[in-house]
Amino acid sequence: MKSGLSFLVAARRCEIDELDQLARTSELVGTIGRLVHALQRERGLSNVLLASQGQRYAQQRSAQIGECIRLEHDVRTGFDRLETEGRRIGNGTRLFSRIAWVLPGLDALPVLRRRIGALEVGAADATAAFAKLIAGLLAVVFEAADGATDPEISRLLAAMFNFMQGKEFAGQERACGAAAFVEGRNDPLRQQQWLQLIAAQERCFNVFADFAGPALTEVWRHSQPAAELAELERLRRVAHSAPAGATLDRELSTTWFDCCSLRIDAMKAVEERLAADLRTLCAGKIAEARAEAETHQALLDQLVADTDARTARATTFFDDPELAPAAPYGHQLERSILEMLQEQSQRLQAMSDELDTVRATLNERKLVERAKGLLMAHRRMTEEEAHKMLRQTAMNQNRRLVDVAESVLSMAEYLPGST
Repeated sequence: MKSGLSFLVAARRCEIDELDQLARTSELVGTIGRLVHALQRERGLSNVLLASQGQRYAQQRSAQIGECIRLEHDVRTGFDRLETEGRRIGNGTRLFSRIAWVLPGLDALPVLRRRIGALEVGAADATAAFAKLIAGLLAVVFEAADGATDPEISRLLAAMFNFMQGKEFAGQERACGAAAFVEGRNDPLRQQQWLQLIAAQERCFNVFADFAGPALTEVWRHSQPAAELAELERLRRVAHSAPAGATLDRELSTTWFDCCSLRIDAMKAVEERLAADLRTLCAGKIAEARAEAETHQALLDQLVADTDARTARATTFFDDPELAPAAPYGHQLERSILEMLQEQSQRLQAMSDELDTVRATLNERKLVERAKGLLMAHRRMTEEEAHKMLRQTAMNQNRRLVDVAESVLSMAEYLPGST
């Protein structure tokens, strides 16, 4: 019969397997982050190219496309590697569904790029196409965070997801502002969208700070010099304070784009730090679990050896070995095993409690996604329209987005049908 210690060793081995998988998933998250950053820059350059009727950033855009293609190859390789290990991924169903949704968007990039180069698509449509693809990539990161089984790794993944989401809103703001300055006008609809993007960034970065801890939050704070932030705020005021129909200085488009790019590049450095910390944390967790597994295995080996020795001595007094009395563990060994079992139980409970805290925040995003899906199904809305409706309602009622989403879901049976 197997002892409790045998199953404790087996539990540690399972934990090592889970941590190994988490390490590979975390590595993929870092690779996705680099592709997202490159696509964000390509989107910004494409936006200015289209708004200027091909007069600006054509050469820079061509160079950026080459960088995006290289990073896309890395991400696809990471996806393929995950697929071969699918049976060992706890939330593989959701994770692979997200990847399946992303791949057609990556496949469609060459056609989108050709149309942008030929000026056959508007700046708003091009921006929306990139935003949709990036949202899909971020959804893969979200599922990686949601499926993490170690609370410390889960917190860092949640911090990274929210930081990447905030950075995406910053990228959308760059594109929105670039179009306004290049066109020389900022209509009320775009101005409203712009303000929503600013608010969305702040929410994401606040959640990031909650999960990242003081050290990474300090890195984020120091990554943005006061002079750059002041210039960003100045340009925002220039665009937002202009009366409806007023002309914006088109020469400010380059200033705006460069200012936003400096800020987003600084975010990229923080993102890389997050990815590096994630790799270090995974490696440390794996080393710790392996060391403890070896300790448990050594105790198990000692237990087997002691039992065999006691049984051998006892059978000298019995003709039938099965009649030999069972040998108790040594008191010291018994106490060590009991302490290990208690420590494991306490550790698992603490991990479960902390994971609940992390997932409560991640579940808020799930509620918003479900509410969007409901509006899309019942109101014949696009995803962007549904999200805009939720955000606008939250702003008008001074409520959190997740609270509005819960209200929508609670009224599901009263929503009109789509027929």
